[in-house]
Amino acid sequence: MKFGGSSLATGERIRYAADLILRYQDRTPVVIVSAMGGATDALIGLARLSLQGRKVLSSVEEHLETLRERHLTALAEVAPNADPSLHECLEGAFVELREICTGIALLGELSPRSIDAVSAYGEKLSAPIVAAALVARGHRATSLSAEELLLTDANHGNARVFVPASRVRSRDRLLPLIEAGIIPVITGFIGATEDGITTTLGRNASDYSAAMFGALLGADEIWKWTDADGILSADPRAVPEAQPLPVLSYGEAAELAYFGSRVLHPAAIVPAVEAGIPVRIVNTFNPDHPGTVLVKEPQATPHAVKAVTVIRNQALVTVQGVGLLGVIGAAARVFGAVAEAHTNVLMISQSSSECNICFVIPEADVERTQVVLNQRLAEMLSRREVDAVAVRKPVAIITVVGSGMSGTPGIAGRLFSCLGANSINIDAIAQGSNDVNISLVVDDEQALAAVRAAHREFVEDNHRA
Repeated sequence: MKFGGSSLATGERIRYAADLILRYQDRTPVVIVSAMGGATDALIGLARLSLQGRKVLSSVEEHLETLRERHLTALAEVAPNADPSLHECLEGAFVELREICTGIALLGELSPRSIDAVSAYGEKLSAPIVAAALVARGHRATSLSAEELLLTDANHGNARVFVPASRVRSRDRLLPLIEAGIIPVITGFIGATEDGITTTLGRNASDYSAAMFGALLGADEIWKWTDADGILSADPRAVPEAQPLPVLSYGEAAELAYFGSRVLHPAAIVPAVEAGIPVRIVNTFNPDHPGTVLVKEPQATPHAVKAVTVIRNQALVTVQGVGLLGVIGAAARVFGAVAEAHTNVLMISQSSSECNICFVIPEADVERTQVVLNQRLAEMLSRREVDAVAVRKPVAIITVVGSGMSGTPGIAGRLFSCLGANSINIDAIAQGSNDVNISLVVDDEQALAAVRAAHREFVEDNHRA
């Protein structure tokens, strides 16, 4: 079971999370926790503030005291009779934090290693409080830092887990606790190198931690507690009629995650896919709802499309010119320039004549990317082999997702027809070779109308039928 920051934001919510854990104690839960809501951002802000030197140390102290009071208040709310050693543990953590921040201020240096060291304290503070809440309810529980369980490389900020060694460590440490009826409460987000140096696995990586521990321990299922009834057929902010999806395949979930679903971090799927373990997305505030379960094989369904997503505030970049026709390496030159600009490409489409290559990037990255493209294509532009590097913005990507689309004729036709009937113009189209999605580009101002029209066509009408 993984609980995110919003589920642990206050003492009241931590108590509620503890009740949920004990509700399923017959399933022998292992618990992975994030920092209390907002704590990680506060810690990173604290580290950056410390970088300003001695002059801000009094301000650093004030921020530390605010964090300290927040955590001690939560502890008092969930476990008013907690063992004094737990208070000593939390106080000791703040002493360490103060020393690290002072070191940053005195040295005037904030390395990735230092950021990891500071930001890891969010989870290291929340895990003991969650364990204390369980103990206060009469159940045996203990908190553990993933620093002693997950062995990683030294790529601070985005460390990679060494699976074989981590499996041995985790099973040796955790299985005896589980067999003794003790609930382990483990820090998400972090690990450590062979030398014991703290690392983090990337922002929002507590999902990944949960999937990793599930895989290492051979769990029956991996549960992510969130604030929604699973994964929905669309973003409810865009489509109020969005419906929970009972079952998705890993592939469908990956497509939805990539194309804008905020319920699941894509990296969380990887260890589960490799281990073949179902991942269940369940609602903290509606625990009786079965949520969405992610499985290896797609579920047979009479409806080809399961969900519709939208990503807004994008830009469509087009490189065009007859000089591209049959030129070997032209696409490599274009996308090499995009990579050089450190820009992520969300979608690619190319005309069959090879005279037109277009792709979608975040609108915020347009200026930087266009500069590099013009530099790298300067020779082709001067010879008129490339007419222009054109940009259309803002645009949005609309994507329909469903494994049932494979081999089902007429999906694209229905999609284009329903958008045409709503006077929505399509600027570019792409379909993956796995037939799990069709993506298209529309003007950003038409994005909501487009996603609602597609949702009515493929989800609402199908369910009414």
